Amino acid sequence: MSGKEQSLSLFVSAHWLCVVTFVFCFAPSGIHRGNPSLVSKVHDGGGAHHRGPGLLPCHWSRRNLHQFKTRHHFLHTAQPPKKRAEEGQAAREISRVGLRMPAYATNMRTKFPIIALILEIITIILFAVFVVYDDGEHGHHDSHDTHNNTDHKLEPMDLYPMFQDVHVMIFIGFGFLMTFLKRYGFSSVGINLLLAAFGLQWGLLMQGIWHLDGGKIKVSILKIINADFSTATVLISFGAVLGKTSPVQLLIMTILEITIFSVNEHLVVGLMKASDVGASMVIHAYGAYFGLAVARVLYRPGLRNGHENDGSVYHSDMFAMIGTIFLWMFWPSFNSAIAEPPLSYTQLTAVINTYLSLATCVLSAYAISSLVEHKGKLDMVHIQNATLAGGVAVGTCADMSIGPFGAMLIGFVAGIISTVGFKYLSPILASNLGIQDTCGVHNLHGLPGILGGLAGIVAAALGKKDGASATMQAAALGSSLGFALVGGTITGLIMKLPFWGQPPDQNCFDDSIYWEVPNEEEENEESLAHGDQSKHKADV
Repeated sequence: MSGKEQSLSLFVSAHWLCVVTFVFCFAPSGIHRGNPSLVSKVHDGGGAHHRGPGLLPCHWSRRNLHQFKTRHHFLHTAQPPKKRAEEGQAAREISRVGLRMPAYATNMRTKFPIIALILEIITIILFAVFVVYDDGEHGHHDSHDTHNNTDHKLEPMDLYPMFQDVHVMIFIGFGFLMTFLKRYGFSSVGINLLLAAFGLQWGLLMQGIWHLDGGKIKVSILKIINADFSTATVLISFGAVLGKTSPVQLLIMTILEITIFSVNEHLVVGLMKASDVGASMVIHAYGAYFGLAVARVLYRPGLRNGHENDGSVYHSDMFAMIGTIFLWMFWPSFNSAIAEPPLSYTQLTAVINTYLSLATCVLSAYAISSLVEHKGKLDMVHIQNATLAGGVAVGTCADMSIGPFGAMLIGFVAGIISTVGFKYLSPILASNLGIQDTCGVHNLHGLPGILGGLAGIVAAALGKKDGASATMQAAALGSSLGFALVGGTITGLIMKLPFWGQPPDQNCFDDSIYWEVPNEEEENEESLAHGDQSKHKADV
């Protein structure tokens, strides 16, 4: 067996070791969902903020249950005999099945640390075995694979400005874009950081196995840019299930999605030699439909009529606009980072095409938002998201000679279909197909990603890039969608297992189930006190 085959075998073994470890650690014998009717009774009424005797906390242990029954003993005995008998029977039923409700076991104190530490330890071991610094022997700009062969040699830090821009998009742009939910800001930014930090490590490994040099993965600026790109797929999918999943579930999704992504990317770029410099197909379309497949499998009938926390307030929408602006400003770097070096003007072409597509997209998104809304008012959901669709859609042909007019046309159409999708298509997907897409990733990444793939097919057929084949472009789009839907469905089934700590319906879109959050009354008192102090100083 060759050194490369041994390395690949070790990687595969490590990957399945993770899966087997999770199953044996978190699937104790005899585990099952318990009595569904009782679950509905226990979590009946009262909403997410109800704390009365009718609603037990979702992660109670036997000790919690004993304390609860002791605390309410006198209330219990003060009821009429018939009422006491009914409540006594309910308490016995809760005692009997209380420990068999894994679907609502949201306490992360053991699950999350164990899984996070296991994943990181395995990753560190793999880095120790396989990852080394780039020694500079291969200085050619070989984005994803060798499809961009060139004689222009890059200095080690030439791409660092591009890396900075992409890094800001991943950690600030995506993170703040999802802060629109009024009670889910901690998770939007905080879990985004968690997934991105782990995802870039795993992405570096999974992409690196296809480009081993002497059995090693040589890390360069280009490699870590591509690692950030792999992480973007997870963050896109995260938007589809935002507010309805636990941190453990999302770590599972990260490791599986990036693994499948690396296979599809190698197939599309390495074997098919398709052109997708801005990754409309391999990142945006893939990430969106992967997330939608997961969301469909994790469908929650209890949320079909909405949720009180599934919405925004004035200040949460302002925070989300921060993410929009960062993404909008740095998208030209995202689409051009792995294009051929500056001396060939290909990278400059990608920057200009993205720049113009984004600008045109803003105008069409604003116009259509005003057109479809009551009294011509603008909808902040459209402005936060549809204004970015031009950057997604132009990605595949960003480095092609489509002309400024072509880039503007793509952006113009992208702004329209994204806005119309948010207004009309999202409700249809939720009501008819059971796809509860929290952030509307189908409209920002899915539809524009397909548009970008189709634009790439047309551009290749018109000969806008040397070596590009319309047939291979079409095959690449089909491959990305196929891997996304199948991989997302399988991942969703794994995430649906009842021991990952997913939140019950009434606790969705609420930070307090997984985070320590300030008490709102204390916050208001502190704000008032601070205001009084400021006023006193001003008077003095």
